[in-house]
Amino acid sequence: MYPAWLVPVLGSGLIIAIIATFHILPSHLATGSFWFNVWLERKAYKENRPELLQFLKKYVLLILIFCFVYGSITGVWIWFSATVSSPRAISSLIHNYVWGWATEWVFFIIEIVAIYVYYYTFGKIDGQHHLRVGWTYAWGAWISMVIITGILAFMLTPGKWLETGKFFDGFFNPTYWPQLFTRTALMFSVAGIYAIIVASRLDDADLKVEITRKAALWGIGGLILGAVFAYWYILKLPPEAKNLVFGGELPYLKTLLKVAVIMGAVVGVYYVVFGLIAPHLSNPVVGVIVAIILFLGIGAGEGFREGVRRPYIINYFMYGSSQVIARSIPPKGVEEEVSKLNEKGYLSVLYYLPEQLRTITENNKLEVGRVLVVHQCAACHTLEPNGVLRPLPKLLSGMEKDDIRDLLDSLGDYAYMPPFIGTDEEKDAAAAYLATLAK
Repeated sequence: MYPAWLVPVLGSGLIIAIIATFHILPSHLATGSFWFNVWLERKAYKENRPELLQFLKKYVLLILIFCFVYGSITGVWIWFSATVSSPRAISSLIHNYVWGWATEWVFFIIEIVAIYVYYYTFGKIDGQHHLRVGWTYAWGAWISMVIITGILAFMLTPGKWLETGKFFDGFFNPTYWPQLFTRTALMFSVAGIYAIIVASRLDDADLKVEITRKAALWGIGGLILGAVFAYWYILKLPPEAKNLVFGGELPYLKTLLKVAVIMGAVVGVYYVVFGLIAPHLSNPVVGVIVAIILFLGIGAGEGFREGVRRPYIINYFMYGSSQVIARSIPPKGVEEEVSKLNEKGYLSVLYYLPEQLRTITENNKLEVGRVLVVHQCAACHTLEPNGVLRPLPKLLSGMEKDDIRDLLDSLGDYAYMPPFIGTDEEKDAAAAYLATLAK
């Protein structure tokens, strides 16, 4: 085991969620925008309309700055925060999909090169060659999404990989296609909003109206198809995940789903009103507000996608909080660890732990208990009363040590909670520390 990353008040899970949600905006814009670009650029050449090319250059500049500066920075932040928060999970994903990620990085490099070539060769090379650069970017960005989606979907539905350990059995899993089509459709909706924001700053009123309406149609189409594919995605959820959402096990997941739907509906109304009915009224301020609403909707959707995996971080294979392997994968030479750690103790795999904490005594019980709680609880709970992420002092308020000890014994009975892993002595130490939070 690796040292745990403890984030006061906010919690490590919320930090990752905020970064990942923000990253999705530029990443999906980067993926979806160029399909709109090449379509509009082809129209410009076909109809000999240089004013469309002027708009595209402004639009691409936004993509270049927002997606490849802020998007790239948040991509690095995701890797850093996810690695320090869930190092064993990231290690497992890398060991299984290192060549998948390597392939994705190749296409990401293609994206970077293509967008710089595309932007800086506006008006400097033949139109058809410039259009080919745009197509190169569009396909490269989408193929990058094709690869990443397989790894993300694997974490929820590993599929036959649990028996075979094979790359493609995990990659083309039960939720792969619905998630890929959902993301593909929604990327057009994200691109539509930003196109309208850029168009709203144009001086040519007629051109502003024309592009706004076209972008709105792309956005509406993306929303409608995205809703259809998202419904397909929900149908493909594992039974345990559906029960968490619709069986009342975790009511907040249903709330997140509703928020995502409502935010999507608001964006749809924006497209209809400011895109189709009164495009002349669109302006950057309203566009930015809708982009924020879209951000909230994406956050709810991503929170839903993460939450339905509970209590695992890789479904059926690795628990989310403790990062203990819950199931053997014989073809990969991986053995489950729960039974061994319940016998030898969770402390036995905390290699960084000082010697004075390896044996529990009356003098160090609370300190050892805190270490165990941080490792097995802090990924989903904060330890402060004012914590944002399901604070333990409030959840345990008024409980005595014996009550908390009984609760730790029963954790595995909750569909959304992993069992406490360790010896009875370690469980007593954790209960003793949690009792100090409950006061």
